[in-house]
Amino acid sequence: MTTGSKTTTVFLTTLCALLLTIVGLVQRWPGWAWAALAVLLVAVPTVAFKIAESRRGAFSVDFEEQRTAVPIERREHRLSSVALPSQWADYDFLFSATVRWYPLDPNGHGPVVNPAGLAVEAVLERARALTELRDPDRVSLVEHELGGALSRLCPDRTEHLQAMAENVTLTLHEHDQERLDKLAEVRKDKAVWEHQRKYEQSKREYLGEDVLKDTGSAVVWWLAKNEDQVEKTVADLGLIAQLASAANDADVPDRLRSFVPQLSDEQADMEDLDGPPTTVEREPTAAEHFEAFLTSMGFPDGDVRRSMLAKQVAEVIKTQDRHETAEELLRRLDPPASYRPTDEDPPAGEDDAGSEEPPGR
Repeated sequence: MTTGSKTTTVFLTTLCALLLTIVGLVQRWPGWAWAALAVLLVAVPTVAFKIAESRRGAFSVDFEEQRTAVPIERREHRLSSVALPSQWADYDFLFSATVRWYPLDPNGHGPVVNPAGLAVEAVLERARALTELRDPDRVSLVEHELGGALSRLCPDRTEHLQAMAENVTLTLHEHDQERLDKLAEVRKDKAVWEHQRKYEQSKREYLGEDVLKDTGSAVVWWLAKNEDQVEKTVADLGLIAQLASAANDADVPDRLRSFVPQLSDEQADMEDLDGPPTTVEREPTAAEHFEAFLTSMGFPDGDVRRSMLAKQVAEVIKTQDRHETAEELLRRLDPPASYRPTDEDPPAGEDDAGSEEPPGR
């Protein structure tokens, strides 16, 4: 039995003796009970010691068996701001870490070496293999990659020790970081400018090659966006013609010059120079403007599309409380089948609504 076991047995025996003595005094045991108690207190520890000795055996425990293994001696070395190459020339990473290692020959039978130098070399070689493939503008990401790659113990090239690194930090020179921030800002601005330029170019192509290709396309585009402003569109044919002609760097077509006030005045002045006018022209009505618009669109007299468009436009005009204009438009472009203009027809402007009917086609 070991010393500790003996001490424990004696302590427990003494404690039991004290408890039984207290009980005996309180209960007033007879004299023979006290004698029996004394014999019991001596016999029990003796028997316990004998039993323990018999279980232990004849051989004692070897002291060497209780010794723990000799711990492996670990060492460390701190690296600070070691320059490592990146994928970009002249942009180096600054590497800092704590290098740890232990020898592969703990008995010291190998050659005498500088373990710190070997460990540092091994760690830097592993770190450089990773950093030279990474962009310097991702320094924080590369730092975490290095922390994982160097967290494992790996043997050096001489196989005298295993090395690893912890507390890895990776930074850049301050002026390099400033340059990278400026480059990133320029790239972002350039990308925004490229998108704006392509948007403007696409918009110009759409307006120039589709919307303002000619006056007819411009009118159709405007009507598609302003279905409820047919009468205003007809009144602005001159402006639309000027806009389409200017977009194509061309003069306003002769068939549309009468819709442009400035060109109409110039034409009238030229006619005054050639000779006095034989008749006094009046202002064309909205129906006449629309009829001229259909002609400029390539819908000649007799084309069924003229009457179809006239009906559709008349319906829209009626929703704007322009019934007189709608009826005039239908009379000119979609007359009833039984209607035949004769000399007995009333002159323009003498119908029941008091609207002025334009001269016939």
